[in-house]
Parts: sequence; C-alpha cells; structure tokens
Amino acid sequence: MEFKSNIPIYFQVIQDIKRRILSGELSLGAKLPSSRELAVEYQINPNTAARVYNEMEYMGLSFTRRGIGTFVTEDPAVIQKIREELTTEVLSYFLEQMTALGYGTKDMIELLKQYDSNKTREDNQ
Repeated sequence: MEFKSNIPIYFQVIQDIKRRILSGELSLGAKLPSSRELAVEYQINPNTAARVYNEMEYMGLSFTRRGIGTFVTEDPAVIQKIREELTTEVLSYFLEQMTALGYGTKDMIELLKQYDSNKTREDNQ
C-alpha cells in the first residue's frame, strides 16, 4: 500500500481494512493478523499497528479476545453504518469535483449512465 503524506498512516490502514470488510475479503468475526503481522503486512511501525487496532476497537469495528487475538466485529449494523459513511464520503467528493467542473445533477446522471454502459460493454468483450 502506498501512503499519502497528508493523511495519518493509521487512518489510511483503517480505511483499507474497512474496504476489505465491505468487499467481503474480511468477513464478520474474522480473525485479524496480530499487531506485528499487521505492521509487516503494511510496512508500518508496530506502534502504528497497535494504534490501528485501538482505534478500530474504539469505533466498534473490531474486538479483542485476550490471548486469542483481534477480530472483525460480528455486528452487521456496524458494517452497515460504515458502508453508509463511506458512501456519503465518496458521493460528497464526487459531487464536489463534478460541480467544480461545471456539471449539474442531470449532466452527472447522464455521464454515469454513459460510463456504466461503456464499462459494461468493455467488461463483456
């Protein structure tokens, strides 16, 4: 993973783990790597890896069983909340950028339809 310099590393790792959960790569209740393994996987400082898990636990995204490890939450409501938050974030960014380019809502809808149609055609070839 290539990190952006203007965003804290621990936050970027959490965002990546969220994406992996939402995509189904990590399922509810899945065991997460140890802090040391996480540090190696993301090539980050072990203290940063520990902070990732502390923050995730605070957010309700994970839980720790002492002596066993850290696990993805088993609560589907937490995952749904995260999906909604990320959706809002992506849509806000999209709307902001498209508005800055001079597009109105109807234009954006048409562009999305065209893009989706072209993408579907490309995927089927």
